[in-house]
Amino acid sequence: MALRFVCDGQLVELDDVAPGDTVLDYLRERAGKTGTKEGCGEGDCGACTVLVGTPVAGEDRLIWRAVNACIQFLPMLHGKAVLTVNGLGTGLNPLQQTMACNGASQCGFCTPGFVMSLHGRAIGAVGAELPVGDVLAGNLCRCTGYGPLLDAGAQHPRLAQDDAALLALLRQVAVAGPACGQARLPDGGTARWFIPDNADALATLLAQYPDARIVAGATDVGLWVTKKLIDLETVIFVGDLAELGTIAETDQGLTIGGAVRYADAHAALARLSPDLGELVRRIGGLQVRNAGTIGGNIANGSPIGDGPPALIALGATLTLRSVRGRRTMPLEDFFIAYGQQDRSPDEFVESLFIPCPGPQDIIHISKLSKRFDSDISAVCGAFCLRVEQGVITAAHVAFGGMAATPRRATQTEAVLINAPFAAETIAAAAQAIRADFAPLSDVRGSAAYRLEAAGNLVWRLWHQAQGLPVRVQEVARG
Repeated sequence: MALRFVCDGQLVELDDVAPGDTVLDYLRERAGKTGTKEGCGEGDCGACTVLVGTPVAGEDRLIWRAVNACIQFLPMLHGKAVLTVNGLGTGLNPLQQTMACNGASQCGFCTPGFVMSLHGRAIGAVGAELPVGDVLAGNLCRCTGYGPLLDAGAQHPRLAQDDAALLALLRQVAVAGPACGQARLPDGGTARWFIPDNADALATLLAQYPDARIVAGATDVGLWVTKKLIDLETVIFVGDLAELGTIAETDQGLTIGGAVRYADAHAALARLSPDLGELVRRIGGLQVRNAGTIGGNIANGSPIGDGPPALIALGATLTLRSVRGRRTMPLEDFFIAYGQQDRSPDEFVESLFIPCPGPQDIIHISKLSKRFDSDISAVCGAFCLRVEQGVITAAHVAFGGMAATPRRATQTEAVLINAPFAAETIAAAAQAIRADFAPLSDVRGSAAYRLEAAGNLVWRLWHQAQGLPVRVQEVARG
């Protein structure tokens, strides 16, 4: 079937679309919309930022999100609207005029991305409630300086957004049921993509194509295409599957569907734990959080994924689903070894459950990275201690960046459990970290740095619990 979407107010129908064709390549090479720039090709610089509008079922509105076109795959636009900087018009709109008056553009290469991020904020896109600095954290500038850009964003008023015409166009291309397409690969093979319309259909597809790659937000797999130059053969896109996009909060805990985006889960995770909310705020830029999913971050099994250490420390459980049924496990058991997870080819991440912390639980989560915003962890430490009458009765401690998988620090936990919550115990626990991990050295930090920093995070927990000041700026060195 043809891929159908709306681009800058025009209907688009495309055949012969491969699952790894990127939105950016389509915009620049096929649609001639060269205002959208190609910078890093990995979702880091924001020069390619566009806005994607998704119709809300049963409502006459679109949800707009700023995303990185360089790592979004073209089939992910099916049934949606995309707005580029070209689509804002040929003259300066009020936002662009404000930027010009503030001296917020020099070479202009990154400017279209800044314009689109700020335009999204102005029209009430996802994340519009955030401070302008958070909205722009995923946009990098190499010559202007951020002061004028932040000033322009702060001065620009909110804009009314009328999506009636776009919705009318999208209704013309709306097709009930699943979607699929295929294209020829350079080696003569066939690439296929599927968009199932329910979880049962997803399970059936995985049983039929066990080698298929499941893609939700493409913030990881997108780099396989742009950096590793991998030709994806069979892809199942699940980012808009309603059954995997639900969030349920109860007195017992928080249940999050496997395709819930980080931006959508942020508020609920912050209510569960302020430290967890702060961690999520620093996962990539807004464009990455608008696309990347919690389930995808878990399923890719990265040893430096930000979410898993915190979720393991909080006692999260994971539910996998296939045509054979469901199975649930502690999240920590999902990670077996580097690049190996406890998931059969026909299974997918259906949901995650995070129990509510108790009133006597002390939670501390810290991420260390070379940049404060929009950077990969060198070390991520997460602690959940239950303290009753001055004694630590339970302890869950997990780290990322310290081993081949996100992992519990069991010997550190043993030192903590049944010990008084006192400086002497903390000192022993900080030392026990060295018995739990033998990290590697890489560009993000040396092994010695990681061990020293992990021990210091135990002390950071103590200082925070005592109400003592801790440094906000966390920078990885070594």
